[in-house]
Amino acid sequence: MIVYQLAMILCVCSESVGTAALSEYVDQQEFIQNLNNLVVVYNDDFIGIASYNIFVGIAVATIFGAAFFFDLFWPERKESKSVHLAWKICAVVVCVMAFADAIAMTAIVATRSAYVSGVDAPTGTVLLEQYKKPVLDYNHNAKAVASVVLLWPGFIATVGSTIILFLSHQHDAEFGPKSTHGRDAEKKVTMEGQVV
Repeated sequence: MIVYQLAMILCVCSESVGTAALSEYVDQQEFIQNLNNLVVVYNDDFIGIASYNIFVGIAVATIFGAAFFFDLFWPERKESKSVHLAWKICAVVVCVMAFADAIAMTAIVATRSAYVSGVDAPTGTVLLEQYKKPVLDYNHNAKAVASVVLLWPGFIATVGSTIILFLSHQHDAEFGPKSTHGRDAEKKVTMEGQVV
């Protein structure tokens, strides 16, 4: 339960902080391009990966959020093999998505920056100074960096959640949803009921 929640919380927090940075870059792009119709602000690499990060955060929260609530409120449910297979496929898919997201987000934030074209450098600088936030270098943007920093532990927790989901399904198939202690207590109650 804790690992599922860690995956959800860390990925959604990464998504939220990344969305704040995304919003700033979109606003910057619109503001500067409205000042001068010749200028083009290139920050679509960050906007694209931050948008994908939103999708990944929602996907992780959907899969492991559902797994968390089903396990919490309905632990003794019966699921067919095809449902178990669907859970496993979805968990693996979100792991791959989160890994791709973490790699791409890290590469873009660490090595890329926004830039202005269509006008000479002094004019571009004047336009940028009119809209001070955010900085052009993504690796100097605290929100972009925080999004990456939260995404990696979120990815690790997503992998951990996937492993736990596989182990949980294996345990349920062999022993049912109860722990050894729960099964022993149930046997004891049944045996006491027979004695009486």
